Amino acid sequence: MNKALASVGGIAGAGIIIFLVLFSFQNIEMSTPDLIVSNGHDTTKVGETISSLKTDSYSLTEIFEMSESGVVRVDVERNVETQFNRDGIGSGFVYDDTGNIITNNHVVYDAKKITVTFVDGESYLAEIIGNDPYTDIAVIRINSTNVMLNPLTIGNSNNLKVGEQVATIGNPFGLSASMTSGIVSQIGRLLPQESGYSIPDVIQTDAAINPGNSGGPLLDMNGNVVGINTAIQSGTGEFAGIGFAVPAETVKKIVPALIENGGFKHPWIGIQGHDVDPELAKVRGLDSSKGFLIMTVIEDSPAEHGGLQGVTETVEIDGREYPVDGDIIITVDGETVRKISDILVHLQRNKIVGDAMELEVLRDGQIIDITIILEERRDN
Repeated sequence: MNKALASVGGIAGAGIIIFLVLFSFQNIEMSTPDLIVSNGHDTTKVGETISSLKTDSYSLTEIFEMSESGVVRVDVERNVETQFNRDGIGSGFVYDDTGNIITNNHVVYDAKKITVTFVDGESYLAEIIGNDPYTDIAVIRINSTNVMLNPLTIGNSNNLKVGEQVATIGNPFGLSASMTSGIVSQIGRLLPQESGYSIPDVIQTDAAINPGNSGGPLLDMNGNVVGINTAIQSGTGEFAGIGFAVPAETVKKIVPALIENGGFKHPWIGIQGHDVDPELAKVRGLDSSKGFLIMTVIEDSPAEHGGLQGVTETVEIDGREYPVDGDIIITVDGETVRKISDILVHLQRNKIVGDAMELEVLRDGQIIDITIILEERRDN
């Protein structure tokens, strides 16, 4: 097949884009490793959260004054320095009054020493409490004795609308406590990771973010954290108007588990495939080009246990191979599946390991119902 396959829980291809993590290296020319890509349950909330956005909004100046004392600079010394694993600077923000601070996993990965500096100039050593490479979230902790902390409020990213104004505070290029603003450019993006899995439901913004902003908050106009600044899309390494933030709803689901257990168990289906397109829909005689075609069912996976079927036969038309069988997922838990991102967002927002998930699949012209029990995601 000449179409790239997507793995549920991540995506592996279709078009080449370069994503750069926003981590600023010290004492060297700024550069970052490229990521080459193609194309719930409620948990106990340790930090302060809100269920809905406030109706009142603040000016950018007010938001900065409200938030700056809760945003920190994160300096990291690595255990082993390589071309793509260097000492550097990132950002973070205070999660609660016990000293827990949220940042990106790629900021503190393989850290030998972590120093957290507040806007007043006070610095503290920090340790990693938990991390999740699949969502690029980490929690670090300082000794909060005799420290006046200003935890930022975690907002509701599900309420964000395209065009809504947002702001960032961080340490671009080591320039501490810098603020920029922009709008929400789009929501529900897939952000590919080196692990092969993608972060779903990501926020796209044109607020200027640069190396050193990694781990800092994306704020709405109520001063609530709606995302964690994580990456930019660029062909040069410089900001080009496209930045990405892990959404607050993901933070609220992942962070309590990181604090309590040091990690998070992601639910997993165990299939690979690609979105239905108009050409495939025509070959298969479908009325719609919505849905996700299962190309491969992973051995001993929830998908195999539930009876899902992959492609076994193809036909070549005009030099391209088309699958003539293989299940097409059209709904999950009653929600329409337009493409792979709908499945991944549903898993991230609403499911945990051990949950049942109801699928409607199109097989041989018939719609059948299949129930699978989600298992923990495999590293490979």
